[in-house]
Amino acid sequence: MHALYVFSVWVHVLAAITWIGGMFFLMIMVMPWLRQGDRATAAAFLRETGTRFRTVGWGGFGVLLVTGAFNALVLVVSSIHDFVVGPRVSRAVELAPRSALTEKLRRRASLLGRANAVLALVLVALGVILVRGWPI
Repeated sequence: MHALYVFSVWVHVLAAITWIGGMFFLMIMVMPWLRQGDRATAAAFLRETGTRFRTVGWGGFGVLLVTGAFNALVLVVSSIHDFVVGPRVSRAVELAPRSALTEKLRRRASLLGRANAVLALVLVALGVILVRGWPI
């Protein structure tokens, strides 16, 4: 039974690493790179990348749910970002890259993405505390 528990924790941590690592890769590497180029091209690239990563990210959420460590607040923030604000920003950038509405939506998506990343780090910390105990 202990081996099954260890395997479950290993799969859970691996899913969290994949999800969080992908978010940070997009935030730290892809987004700054995209800001240097044409906004319409960047929006198309980000839409394609986001759609592909969404599959990986939601697959990771499924694993996290099965292994028992799912946080409803992160689910809500991720859902709003991935299915409402993100697609709305992509459409706005394609139609009017420099409009006030596009900038407002882009800032909202950025804020939700950052909040999601912070919540993800909190989940990792809580997972470690759950397994290892509160640091004294």
